[in-house]
Amino acid sequence: MVRPAVDDPRIPRVHARRLPEPTRRELAARGAQIARVAGRQFTPLVFRQARHLRHGPLPIDVLARPLRRTFEELGGTYMKFGQLVASSPGIFGEAFAEEFRSCLDTGPAVPFPIVRDVVETDLGIALDEAFATFDPVPLGKASIAVVHRATLHDGRAVAVKVLRPAVEHGVAVDLALLQPLLELVARQTGDQGAGTLLQLFGGFRVQIGEELDLRNEARALAAFRLLLDEIALPRLVVPEPFPELSGPNVLTMELLDGVAIDDLAGAARFGVDPAPLVEDVVRAFFLTSVRWGAFHGDVHAGNMLLLRDGRLGIIDWGIVGRLDPDSHHFFVRLLQAALGDETAWDDIAAHLTRTYGPTMQHGLGLSDEELGQFVRSLIEPVLLRPFGEVSLGALIQAPQIQAAKAQGIEAGNRSLVALVGRFRAQRRLRRLADQSGGTTSDFDRATYLLGKQLMYFERYGKLFLAEVPLLHDRGFFEALVASASGSGAADQDPAPEAVRPLE
Repeated sequence: MVRPAVDDPRIPRVHARRLPEPTRRELAARGAQIARVAGRQFTPLVFRQARHLRHGPLPIDVLARPLRRTFEELGGTYMKFGQLVASSPGIFGEAFAEEFRSCLDTGPAVPFPIVRDVVETDLGIALDEAFATFDPVPLGKASIAVVHRATLHDGRAVAVKVLRPAVEHGVAVDLALLQPLLELVARQTGDQGAGTLLQLFGGFRVQIGEELDLRNEARALAAFRLLLDEIALPRLVVPEPFPELSGPNVLTMELLDGVAIDDLAGAARFGVDPAPLVEDVVRAFFLTSVRWGAFHGDVHAGNMLLLRDGRLGIIDWGIVGRLDPDSHHFFVRLLQAALGDETAWDDIAAHLTRTYGPTMQHGLGLSDEELGQFVRSLIEPVLLRPFGEVSLGALIQAPQIQAAKAQGIEAGNRSLVALVGRFRAQRRLRRLADQSGGTTSDFDRATYLLGKQLMYFERYGKLFLAEVPLLHDRGFFEALVASASGSGAADQDPAPEAVRPLE
């Protein structure tokens, strides 16, 4: 478990559900299904590549549709991973990400008798004893859970999230087989984006283990409702959980009635301008990340609900990022550098060298000082120029791409086989760590979630805040980093007026 950057008992702890070990029969059956589906979708491309072999490997863009169709037909864990791709245009390109948009909120319904059985088994009481009404038709159907509308006996409307039955068995099998599929895509394309799919998968397997125990989400809801009260952003809402009606497989929470933030027609019906609400979400992300080293790790459009009263509800708290002290320090120094602290760039460069190894610096032939300036040239424009002119995905990818280039792993060639080999080695390390009760690199987890969330913000920023830089309010960010850096307002939170929401 990651030791949080700020030792605050209000930050919720998590415990990932231990997945069962798939049997050979399960792996064989699912593997055969994957082979049939992927073969049907990709065979035309294989022949196309054979006919045009002299032109080099296929660009990853041509794989978007067959890969998305493969994920949708396989369902479950594959759809969950497709959601990540759909919300990451900064890394994969707008066209590639758009192809996966259909993965964002879809899945088959669960027969109501099974839902009833899961709820009653988890809560230990009859359904009509727990709820006055329970709609048998699901309100939402996601890849690993369904959500039903219900009312409590006191009349309050609630949403009841129910894990799909035996979902952990399906996830365990899919995780064991998804990586080889991504490795195949990487080998066939040699594209940097295909390598990025593999990098995202490393964080994804950690994330989904936490989501499979809904008690983690219940604790996160309670904790972030308290934190939100402290940071003076009244236009944001976190649903109230009901612990007495929740368990490992069931979560009962306040029902928020609204439309997704990118539903422009719905926003027009409500007469609400989404732009200031998106700014508040970005502020909340930076506030909780800098002050407490914790943040919602999955704020995509489907998890931001524009409410009828003009507020914004933030839902689906199954993924919470926790910054270890090293990554928290790096994040704060990144903000300080963008705000004008010249000494911070060298610290950032040193951190990246520790993370990616000295190969990047040596391969580029740069001194320590030159490396700091090089990193600055990559990062500073992304933080200070308007959303419409920058790519937050580039901010995350740039050090990885430079490190890859220094090792001869460039986009457009087949040396990504080396990257595949490294991920196989990491998989072996994970197995050893699981057997010994330990863990692998915590920093990779934190960086993965930070990068993923910044990529989500890029999409909303371009949609609603195209003329606004990420760090446009210097007063807000200066007060915020001062509270975490030991200077000025060193040992206390910034004054409430210093971290005010935009009027």
